[in-house]
Amino acid sequence: MGQSAPGVAPAAPAPVPGASSPGAAQPTPAPATPGTDAPTRGVTPDAQGEAGQQATQQPTGVPSTKGPAASKEEPLTLEQLVERARRTDARVEESEAELRRLQALQRQAHWAWFPKFETVVGFGGPIPEARNDGLGGPPTTEASLEGDWNFGELGVTFRAEANALLPLYTFGKLTALEKAGDQGPLIGAALRERAKDEAGFQAAQAFYGYQLAHAGLVQLGDVEKQLENAGKRINDLLEEESEQVSKVDTYKVNFFRQVVAARRSEARQGQALALAAIRMLSGAKPEEPLEIAEVDLPLEEGEFTPPSLEKALALAEQYRPELGAIQAGIAAREQEVIIRERAYYPDLGLVGFARFIHTTNATPQRSPFAFDPYNEASAGVGFAARGTFDIPIKNAQADQARAELDKLKAQQRLLQAAIRLEVTKTHGDLMTAIERARALTEAEKNAKRWSTAAYAAFDLGTGDTRELVDSFTAFAQASGDKAKSWHDVRVGIAALDRVTGTPPASR
Repeated sequence: MGQSAPGVAPAAPAPVPGASSPGAAQPTPAPATPGTDAPTRGVTPDAQGEAGQQATQQPTGVPSTKGPAASKEEPLTLEQLVERARRTDARVEESEAELRRLQALQRQAHWAWFPKFETVVGFGGPIPEARNDGLGGPPTTEASLEGDWNFGELGVTFRAEANALLPLYTFGKLTALEKAGDQGPLIGAALRERAKDEAGFQAAQAFYGYQLAHAGLVQLGDVEKQLENAGKRINDLLEEESEQVSKVDTYKVNFFRQVVAARRSEARQGQALALAAIRMLSGAKPEEPLEIAEVDLPLEEGEFTPPSLEKALALAEQYRPELGAIQAGIAAREQEVIIRERAYYPDLGLVGFARFIHTTNATPQRSPFAFDPYNEASAGVGFAARGTFDIPIKNAQADQARAELDKLKAQQRLLQAAIRLEVTKTHGDLMTAIERARALTEAEKNAKRWSTAAYAAFDLGTGDTRELVDSFTAFAQASGDKAKSWHDVRVGIAALDRVTGTPPASR
């Protein structure tokens, strides 16, 4: 029912040997979630420490999020971004304008009883002379006679008249119209809330996409440091003419370095795209400095407890704004049916009129039996019944109103089923993402132990280059998958908030 701007969440490309590569920005259709610490890679504890201190390069146009040169502005948190998106997004502004229109229609419905004063005011001339004794007798001047070109004293005429009907009893039509009008603001408020929820969710997608890209850049920096250390060690062994390594091992390391450089470019593009989405959703101006707060993608133990599916379905039935909007629409259609069914009956009311005519060169008539189109001053009130006898048209309009009501009720049932399906899918995706993230977290720990042991063996001369490279590849793959999986969890939590009718929260 609403517009939707694409949510941006950089997705981790398939890792390559020796490199972890969360980076290329892609739209994320399904919910995912916030954060992880960028895992530290390294073949040895010392290398890991050096890698952790390495400054992450930022893409052009993307402000650094740390360091002494950072902006004095406070970093933009998820909560602040969501609040700004829910307030300034163009879809929200559009829905607020629609709400104001529906509120105006509500006022119009409540004032439908107010009389419509049909008023005519005119001034014109020239008017031929018209004189008599004022009692309807014959003309008293030759110029007053008709049928010749003697117009006598020319004059002008002024005319003003008004009439109105004040409804007193309409057989329930006015009451039904007021009740139908009252549903408009309810519909508008629900649609505005839906637009806010959509904007907030996409803000969360963009925020966590930025975090994923940033984590990918940090990971790639760690990998580059590891490859540099491994390359130096291989060169030292080659200079020592050790049989443990050969020139082929140097080619392998150089190959992995180029792959990392390519992945870094993708990650920069992903971060720039996520930042552009954040700017758009937050309403930031192009020249406005924007610093994004850093968060850890992995969730702490006990930080989030997913609700049961039954609880999520109950929340959606209670809070989804679309359900409230369509229920209000049904109530309005029911009142329309009442109006159409009562249209066969007339409106009873109080009628009033007033008329004033004055001509400067005509004698006002004092006799009540004299017709005087030139001068008149009269007014009156009375009771009247107003209606039309277009029965076939009224029958068709009543049938149309009933059909529209039945159609909306069918749409309500379809919407309820669609929301239940959406909640079920989103909840299932979130539970799967959580299980996957936990499994990949353990996998990364084991890969880290493997790479540490492989490097130690290689350094001591008891391990070969192939084992070292395989361990690097596994660790890079596990680290990238872990970051992406926790990103999916974070966005999945925001998606569950959206489908249950609650805005994404800072987690």
